[in-house]
Amino acid sequence: MSATFPVPDYASYYANFRPEELAAKLHGDLDAGINVCVECCDAHVPAGGIALEWEGIDGERASLSFAELKAQTARFANMITAQGVRPGDVVAAMLPRCPELLITILGTWRAGAVYQPLFTAFGPKAIEQRLQTSSAKLVVTDPANRPKLDDVPNRPQVAVLARPSRGQSVNAGDIDFAAALAAASPEFAPVMRKGEDLFLMMSTSGTTGLPKGVPVSIRALLPFRLYMELGIGLRPEDKFWNIADPGWAYGLYYAVTGPLLLGHATTFYEGPFTAESTYRILARHGITNFAGAPTAFRLLMAAGMEAAAPLKGQLRAVSSAGEPLNPEVVRWFRAALNAPICDHYGQTEMGMVVNNHHGLAHQQRAGSAGLSMPGFRAVILDAEDNELGPDTPGDLALDLAASPLFWFTGYYKKDTPSLGPKYYRTGDIAELGADGLISFVGRNDDVITSSGYRIGPFDVESALIEHPAVVEAGVVGKPDPERTEIVKAFVVLKPDVEASEALAEELRQHVRKRLSAHAYPREIEFVEQLPKTPSGKLQRFVLRAMEKQAQH
Repeated sequence: MSATFPVPDYASYYANFRPEELAAKLHGDLDAGINVCVECCDAHVPAGGIALEWEGIDGERASLSFAELKAQTARFANMITAQGVRPGDVVAAMLPRCPELLITILGTWRAGAVYQPLFTAFGPKAIEQRLQTSSAKLVVTDPANRPKLDDVPNRPQVAVLARPSRGQSVNAGDIDFAAALAAASPEFAPVMRKGEDLFLMMSTSGTTGLPKGVPVSIRALLPFRLYMELGIGLRPEDKFWNIADPGWAYGLYYAVTGPLLLGHATTFYEGPFTAESTYRILARHGITNFAGAPTAFRLLMAAGMEAAAPLKGQLRAVSSAGEPLNPEVVRWFRAALNAPICDHYGQTEMGMVVNNHHGLAHQQRAGSAGLSMPGFRAVILDAEDNELGPDTPGDLALDLAASPLFWFTGYYKKDTPSLGPKYYRTGDIAELGADGLISFVGRNDDVITSSGYRIGPFDVESALIEHPAVVEAGVVGKPDPERTEIVKAFVVLKPDVEASEALAEELRQHVRKRLSAHAYPREIEFVEQLPKTPSGKLQRFVLRAMEKQAQH
């Protein structure tokens, strides 16, 4: 494979990387004028390719060409401008992964407006908080989610996508999305913007508190594109599917914006995640480049080797993001699917910046997040901004002077203490290995201090899921008068495994042997599920709160 598609050497590529060469790949100019819909759609119409492969919840299938997408985004831009939306205004959407979602996103950009995602699992309070932050002028949704907006005060105008074939209709006072789109003109000149203008209004995932608004400028197109080329390693011949929901950063940045920037088709599946549906779509669509989160990959593992066997050898590249990838998952994917799965690290505030790159040749180590993506320089800091050497945990940060692709300028209408004059501190603890690879340890408030040792919960969780009885694990520090904290694990077992004290002791000894005498979980609690954000990230702070409540 490398003979027909040579992979550049990481060190050489990193040393010779020039941001201006990446900017030259854009069709517009970040200083003179650019439109994101043109970059992600219009520019690829002459090639005649497909923009979207879609599969519905009931098994229906459709594709959308770049030419069709261009006409539909023009209709949508005309539709929203008729409602008073102007360049720079925010348009929000709360839709499942359907073709109309893609039309809404790109049509918003065509009009020079800013798109705000609303995850379909959100309740009224989460919706209200985000809409108040952004002052959105319009919300696009469907009948299943429309009732949530009834409890949102001062809500903006609502457009509803109803499907008569499913017995759906539009309430009086709401815009009929389908009718308004059909009535609008398929011609709309893209509104030119500048690189510093916004095209997305994101929110943090709320792992440590209330979500904060993250304004994303058009300059972020540069690192988004580079990640698709180097991190994902997307090739023209690939069939690409990122299962992350576009209601969150990884899905919106890299299941929508990234592949379309390259003129590459993306894949949407409207239904919920299951191992069965995932394997079915991988096979039916011939997916060769696959991306998602460790939560999903662990559930594929739980389905067993037999379920994976028909796809063995089909996947050329698999990418993981959202939380650290356990080494056991890496080993299982190689054994069951003959597929290299690479861990990637990033945040809503910066996109992906530390990767085991599929598109660059460099050393990789299971359990490591990898190396800085070109255009960024990730470092480990102590409290006084001193850069730390190998094997010393510290704050993961970006050296701003050496990170020309870093686009984040602060939270929307808030101070950003993590953004200093020299470094951006991510709030995560990491460690530089002697091999130069960066390993994630945990959030600042996740790291456990026990008998003077600092213990990263991820290492303990990874050791636990290596045990054949375990599906998932969450590890936190429990206050202890003698040791400051002890390690406590919340463990989800496989369906056919019965919880017992004997099994708990077996797991304790398994981790003790795998890690060290001080890092094993002295307490284990078996649970049916772990608390997570809607994007699938483990919420250890919820587990800590449960422990505090149990002690009172």
